[in-house]
Amino acid sequence: MTSGAQSFLVGLVGTGIGPSLTPPMHEREADALGLRYLYRRLDLDRLHRPAAAVGEVLAAARLAGYDGLNVTHPCKQLVIPHLDELSSDAEALGAVNTVVLREGRAVGHNTDWSGFARSFDRGLPEAALGEVVLLGAGGAGAAVAHALLTLGTGRLTVLDVDPARADELAGALRDRFGADRATAGAAVSVAHVLAGADGLVHATPTGMSAHPGAPLDVGLLRPELWVADIVYRPLETELVRSARERGCRVLDGGGMAVFQAVDAFRLFTGVEPDADRMLAHFADLVTAPGSDVRVR
Repeated sequence: MTSGAQSFLVGLVGTGIGPSLTPPMHEREADALGLRYLYRRLDLDRLHRPAAAVGEVLAAARLAGYDGLNVTHPCKQLVIPHLDELSSDAEALGAVNTVVLREGRAVGHNTDWSGFARSFDRGLPEAALGEVVLLGAGGAGAAVAHALLTLGTGRLTVLDVDPARADELAGALRDRFGADRATAGAAVSVAHVLAGADGLVHATPTGMSAHPGAPLDVGLLRPELWVADIVYRPLETELVRSARERGCRVLDGGGMAVFQAVDAFRLFTGVEPDADRMLAHFADLVTAPGSDVRVR
């Protein structure tokens, strides 16, 4: 790296982000590209501030000369009122995970949906997309739903423990993609809906280290069904393991985590990162001693 290399200061805002692998993943790629890149954790827990204080953190980052921030749980929606502009995707999804700070303006983007789309294309090529079931209608579910319909899903059925939330997301999807593209239901109807589906995507916290278990009766899984999980803590969730054992094609959450970082890196720097190299960074980091596979 030369003394005249471009330099960037970025950060991650959220709660409980101490073990996050995003900072070293970004910094390793910057080193490979010859960029000076410092990625700081701005953990609201350590700062003893509530999630609603994300606006204060953003204001401080602007004053400190940050080039951008990644935003994670529980601030992806709370940050929006504090931004000057939203990308079309972030506006449609009502959630921001990447904020670019440039020329005095804070512009919000969403790379979660594009990260899932790229991971899906890579990990489940030519998967049937006629009928897909999505478990979870929260912020992550909204990003995944947008990706699935963008990829060409014929009809997406959104299920959630809160049927009203599923209805709201399905309605927004119909407005964007067409009246026949999305429907909604309660999570308890998963057995009925899954029987005629080509694929299942899981977008709830179930399966994470703090929320162990499977989000549905794994006996419902059949070899013809493909299964994708966005959980990456751990990568081998009970759902992923059970689906693989039953002969399903599976996609773990690692690819989405990496590709959202690829897209965020490009937005922050204007430089195209090497996605394969970042996948290798991720693989190295998650197998390092003491890693608990926290990416965001």
